[in-house]
Amino acid sequence: MDLSHSGISLLLVFIAASVSVVRASVGETFRECKQFMYKGTPPAGLTDDSLLKICQHYNNRPRFATLYDAKKRIPVYSAYTFKKSDGEKRVNFPWMYEPQLSSMTGTNNMQPFPRGGSEVRIEESQAVLQDYSDAILYERGPLNPDQHQASPSDKAATYTLTNIVPQVKEFYNRHWSAYVDSVRKRFNNYCNGKAYIVTGVTTSGNTIRRENTDRVGIPKYIWSAYCCPNYDLNAPYDVRYKFPTFAAYGLNEVVNNFVTEVSPRKLETLLKREMNVDQDFQLFYRDCVAD
Repeated sequence: MDLSHSGISLLLVFIAASVSVVRASVGETFRECKQFMYKGTPPAGLTDDSLLKICQHYNNRPRFATLYDAKKRIPVYSAYTFKKSDGEKRVNFPWMYEPQLSSMTGTNNMQPFPRGGSEVRIEESQAVLQDYSDAILYERGPLNPDQHQASPSDKAATYTLTNIVPQVKEFYNRHWSAYVDSVRKRFNNYCNGKAYIVTGVTTSGNTIRRENTDRVGIPKYIWSAYCCPNYDLNAPYDVRYKFPTFAAYGLNEVVNNFVTEVSPRKLETLLKREMNVDQDFQLFYRDCVAD
């Protein structure tokens, strides 16, 4: 199709306007997910205005919140509340995509990928299954893991690619999964109230490529922090000092990939070095100190 300069300009204006409408629509729904953040407050100090705030819905209910990098096609973090769980993974749910990113209208509910391949509008806005099909070094690593959820619907909601980052298999299977399970047991036994978790990534510029195109950003670090203000004061000391809040991070590599548990302040120091955040960056409102 031969477009004049004026026609091209109008097309670019239309695309920019469409992106702005999608961004505004997605941001409006984010308020519905404040329940998944301590004191209804998301991590403060993230300075990249291009990141999209998504309230992830499944079966007409908000399930967790995600800050999404549409350029790298990965979540920067997912924020969710822990539900006491037996830790069993459910792998019989279909993988889904986020319609809020790919269209100005329609449902807010995540949807199964279309059979026969993804539409162009989906591929332009987020990762798709084809991006992971030849990425043999990586697992689809969830930031909100189904092992931290209890009901079938909450577990199913974690199977959206907007909750997934590429994790090196050796790191994911040997170290990160073990850490996720240790937190599950810790909360099952000693967290008496609601627990808020934020799990995210830093990136270094490496990507999964498909058809000679950069498609999905590969995290450098995977990190997580939690806040459980109401906990068992009689817990053993080796557990009790990790309440009400603690954190962890690990290098998403084949070697030197162990998980290190640290205070949230130490994690914030790492993230200030690795991410585009300001000096007021804070994971939890008032550092998870109860009123």
